[in-house]
Amino acid sequence: MARVADLPLVAPLLFSFAAILCACAGAPAPAPSGPSTPAAAPVAVQDPHSYAKPQEVAVEHLGLDLTVDFPRKQLAGRASLRLRNRTGASQLRLDTRDLDIRRVLLDSGTEARFTLGEPKPFLGRELVVEIAPDTRVVHIDYATSADAAALQWLEPRQTSGEHPFLFTQSQAILARTWVPLQDTPSVRMTYEATVRVPPELMAVMSAENPTAKSADGVYRFRMPQAIPSYLLALAVGDLAFRPLGDRAGVYAEPAVVERAAWELADTPKMIAAAEKLYGPYRWGRYDVLVLPPSFPFGGMENPRLTFATPTILAGDRSLVSLVAHELAHSWSGNLVTNATWNDFWLNEGFTVYFENRIMEALYGRSYSEMLAALGRGDLLETLEEMGADSPDTRLKLDMAGRDPDDGVNDVAYEKGYLLLRRIEELVGRKVFDKFLRSYFERHAFRSMDTETFLALLDRELLAKHPDLRAEVRQWVYEPGLPATAPQPKSDAFAKVEAQAQAFAAGTAAAALQTAGWSTHEWLHFLRSLPAPLAPERMADLDQTFKLSESGNSEVLAAWLEKVIASSYAPAYPALERFLTGMGRRKFLQPLYTALAKTPAGAELALRIYEKARPGYHTVSRQTIDKILDWRG
Repeated sequence: MARVADLPLVAPLLFSFAAILCACAGAPAPAPSGPSTPAAAPVAVQDPHSYAKPQEVAVEHLGLDLTVDFPRKQLAGRASLRLRNRTGASQLRLDTRDLDIRRVLLDSGTEARFTLGEPKPFLGRELVVEIAPDTRVVHIDYATSADAAALQWLEPRQTSGEHPFLFTQSQAILARTWVPLQDTPSVRMTYEATVRVPPELMAVMSAENPTAKSADGVYRFRMPQAIPSYLLALAVGDLAFRPLGDRAGVYAEPAVVERAAWELADTPKMIAAAEKLYGPYRWGRYDVLVLPPSFPFGGMENPRLTFATPTILAGDRSLVSLVAHELAHSWSGNLVTNATWNDFWLNEGFTVYFENRIMEALYGRSYSEMLAALGRGDLLETLEEMGADSPDTRLKLDMAGRDPDDGVNDVAYEKGYLLLRRIEELVGRKVFDKFLRSYFERHAFRSMDTETFLALLDRELLAKHPDLRAEVRQWVYEPGLPATAPQPKSDAFAKVEAQAQAFAAGTAAAALQTAGWSTHEWLHFLRSLPAPLAPERMADLDQTFKLSESGNSEVLAAWLEKVIASSYAPAYPALERFLTGMGRRKFLQPLYTALAKTPAGAELALRIYEKARPGYHTVSRQTIDKILDWRG
């Protein structure tokens, strides 16, 4: 346990401090310039991944004043937390991990006593601040560590320009590694921030953003809608902006931004299609930030500013379903949020369903059925790997005592989607759409747990379908995939399968009918081929279709899985280039897993990983470390 630190104060939170003081004194804060939402009361569910007790006292607004120090790889400054003390509690409990807590003040300057608990794996240390029942604001002066798990500091060589780059990844419980707060999705807060960066760089956040660089490197942000902590996001780099319409745009490094703007040109159409389905977009603008390749995910649904992998820039707009997915999170996840990470499927299953509906509205049923069929195939592979009886194949998880990131797999996404599709097929699309639209409207800016959702579903949708109630609970609480799971049908994929069978029977690659194939058809073709393939057959495919040189990351990753399974050494240089230049965990995990299955492959994997690991985000490193039993 730590005593009150006796260190110099950092600069106060300049731009929002007056508003906080007004709130402390009981006077109204200045009215925001746009729509705002108050922080809703937290769901009465104890989050096993948080020390916070928001039912006693909850954070309702965060003020940040931070300086970004690239040489030291550090954020330093002040977090000011405005409280709602519901019970007259005398302690505020916060989540921290690897933070240097320097001083804590109450309201307008009274020094507070605080203690830090013992560190626990992935949970970090509990910060307990002694408060009075009438305390309105707690100010915490602090600094992050150089290896804070949420922060990735990129050297210029890791970007497409000549400047360093910083981005955050707060989901699931990494926000506590760069801000002391109540790091649980059951608590929502509004926020403001002042961020100081080198003047040649731009800062953007999951908030109202600039579209041009500030001459002095000082940026001020405001997020008037209440969000959970995992949606707190910051990026700093040499960025440029291009509009995609009146309320959408794209940020990227200058060398990438024009290509990104072309690739994402349909974003305004996606917004319109989503609103037509499930109601108005509630976040003001929807912009996308295309990050450098080390970003560990395909996308992160930070409100107002989706963080996206550059792997979506395929050159043919064929991978924009990722944007549809992150946009859909603006309703399912950002608007109505899983109360704990045990309820993760409420975020992701709904979002995959919504994503497919957007893609169907824009590109037709045939296109969305290809996406659904690929997703079902991914789920079946995951179930085979995990074992159909694994408790982690249930929708409602039990992640207590484990890092919630370990529960991120295709089950929440694809099994969750198939459940919602099953309900739609039984009650009818019109009825189900009415239910979902009402669900998003009535529970906006609130958290939702599985049990509350099931009770809602019973009451409002399944009253006329009593037999479906038991089936839904089987989906949620039992492992594996129920026999009633929908099976998407794709005529396009049937034709692809015929070509795969022809190739397997000896037809030359040049004789295959592949003209006009989309990314999804190529993926299905590669997955439908037998493994292993003889070296001469692999060479025929590679020479005919230039698969090892593909600029489409999805196709290249699927091809490289075949390369590993077939021990096709001529493509190993392409494999190494991909693994050292790519940080997206979706691609890294299956490739390293496949390599690790043989002694020769494991040796190659370790050699490549030693070179690639410094460029991976913590999220990706943790996964690959386990696969390779990394001891470096």
